[in-house]
Amino acid sequence: MHLLTGEAKNRGENFRPESRRAWMERMLAISAIAPTFCQNLALGQSTVSKSEATKFSMPGLFPGKVVSVFDDTSIVSGVYQKEPVQKMIRRGMESLTGTSGPDAWRMFFSPGERVGIKLNPVSMPYVISDAAVVQAIVAGLESAGIKRQDIVAYDRYKDQFQMAGFDKWLPQGVRWSSAAPAYDDVQQAIAGYDPDHYLDMQLTMPGFDFNNERARRSYASKYITSEVDKVINLCLLKHHQSAGITIALKNLSHGMVNNVSRSHSSSMLNACGAFIPAVVSMPVIRNKAVLNICDGVKALYHGGPGLSPRKVKYVWEHKTMYFSTDPVAMDRIGWIEIDKQRAKVGMAPVADAKPDADSTFVRMQPEHVDIAGALGLGVGDLKKINHVKLRA
Repeated sequence: MHLLTGEAKNRGENFRPESRRAWMERMLAISAIAPTFCQNLALGQSTVSKSEATKFSMPGLFPGKVVSVFDDTSIVSGVYQKEPVQKMIRRGMESLTGTSGPDAWRMFFSPGERVGIKLNPVSMPYVISDAAVVQAIVAGLESAGIKRQDIVAYDRYKDQFQMAGFDKWLPQGVRWSSAAPAYDDVQQAIAGYDPDHYLDMQLTMPGFDFNNERARRSYASKYITSEVDKVINLCLLKHHQSAGITIALKNLSHGMVNNVSRSHSSSMLNACGAFIPAVVSMPVIRNKAVLNICDGVKALYHGGPGLSPRKVKYVWEHKTMYFSTDPVAMDRIGWIEIDKQRAKVGMAPVADAKPDADSTFVRMQPEHVDIAGALGLGVGDLKKINHVKLRA
């Protein structure tokens, strides 16, 4: 019996199907090597990607520094408030950079550069990128001399971008882009991806032979390889059933490449601990994602990332935004905040939690944060993180 989807059956010359029995034998052989399967999996990978490292490359200009700004008036009756959000972003950028006004943005961006903003629609309509936040970021970029036509908002799937309504409220003149028309189970089409930039990892979706290049590779979106010069990673503060948390690192790892379902294809086959750091380590991502802004005004502490009306109970108004050039440090601080909220309602920390009706993976893998730190993407040791806490 072969495990095939419709696209896989029709994909073409390089596809080599693998029987269920052969796939199970391969998985059992790999898992027998060591109990730390997910961490060791990273050793069976290689990266092809050319991108010049700069002073902005991860962990960026301010390694280990995270600024958080709280404003109790930032959201009222579930609606983001424009002026408080603008104030939070201004204070956060000034504190992060030690400058004031437009100089905070000029530290990262120069006129003529094409600047991307990576949005997030996944938990629609409850916890997604908000107009007030994006519009404030665009205003900051404009203050640094970036023209609107040089600002490009992005998410991987065109239909999700539009269903979230992002295209309807982007400031006039700001462009937007995507890598694929819609989600599909196989995710191996590469029309919107760059064949010269990829992660090759010995991990496939069940039913695919890892001798098939497309099955074991994740190609970087043409958006980040050729459409923009730098990226603002506008992430959210959310729980994730397989990764434990999805903040800065995962917004990049699962938003900038294809063939990501293989990293968490079932409740048992979960390799996010290795996959996320490996993808973010790709030079074209590591060197271009120069600033992380986490919108934690609304956040999610369980049941993520996809939400149904039943899971709305896990959304909370955190009323905080985070700023850092270091995605590892940002995720470490965000992870703590998610665990604090879980503790308030009597839930175990994400690293210790057991599966339930709203989070079905056997074990979540927030250790991707520590592994990313070990790979030099940022500072994971809490003792070495400078967390500056402000109230707007």
